[in-house]
Amino acid sequence: MRRLGWSSFFQEQLAGDEVAHTPARIDAVHRGRLTGLTTAGQIDIELPARVDTAEFAVGDWMLAEVLTHKLVRRLDRKALLQRRGEGRRPTQLVAANVDTLFIVASCNADFNLARLERYLTFANDAETDPVIVLTKADEADDPGEFERQAAGLQRGLAVVTLNARSPEAAAALRPWCGPGATVALVGSSGVGKSTLVNTLVGIGWRQPQQTGAVREGDSKGRHTTTSRSLHPMPDGGWVIDTPGIRTLHLKDVSEGIDVLFAEITELAPSCKFRNCTHSHEPGCAVLAAVAAGTLDADRLERWRKLHTESRGGAR
Repeated sequence: MRRLGWSSFFQEQLAGDEVAHTPARIDAVHRGRLTGLTTAGQIDIELPARVDTAEFAVGDWMLAEVLTHKLVRRLDRKALLQRRGEGRRPTQLVAANVDTLFIVASCNADFNLARLERYLTFANDAETDPVIVLTKADEADDPGEFERQAAGLQRGLAVVTLNARSPEAAAALRPWCGPGATVALVGSSGVGKSTLVNTLVGIGWRQPQQTGAVREGDSKGRHTTTSRSLHPMPDGGWVIDTPGIRTLHLKDVSEGIDVLFAEITELAPSCKFRNCTHSHEPGCAVLAAVAAGTLDADRLERWRKLHTESRGGAR
């Protein structure tokens, strides 16, 4: 059970009579059915009438009846990565109970600080630890400069630079991939995300993720992963691959923004007005820091855009 990611967090949710049920971890969500992993192997989960599979995410823990494998209930999540829809579009569940989110970017023209900040907010809001993974380091003249810029985005942020196709890539990420640990990968198309999943899973997995070419003009690629699934890694951990995300709408993620922009969050209480927008008000401690050169003006502008979007305003 622990190898599958089970912990005291889930054990403590069980009522006395529920210990007789089978705990299963969802490893794939299909339009009309779910499959899950148990200590005895994979099972098809029988769903009651009117149960929508969109309410479940890869990585969820659930209880099933022992003989019929009928769903009893889903357990509370330790973490949930969800992509909130714009307008009337529903929220899309990306992955559940993820310990570490590998935010994959490449050391080329596709590298974008604003995009990385969106992914970091996404991880912070889900209460999942983020790690930035910079791929294609072997193709860059100075990969250290990409690493320096990425590391400055959030306090205590781990940044790993690697070649996703190299066997050393799995070793570089091993600290987050131990027994029972669950990681997920997000990133725009063409950054080598599926290649990295193949490297992490190793040759034992019979169905490697399809990889795609990258356009030379703008370093962008095509989506090659179209669904989410849970796969074992040789060191005992689990990896969830996700489709490339072209747009990531952020709404009601103020806590995630506060973690990302900690230097602004800490200055805000010193502003003259409690509801200071840090744009024009007199006595603004944040604007004073920009004027003094201790806070980057571009960083503040990106904070404004994410803050406005989180509150439901235009991007």
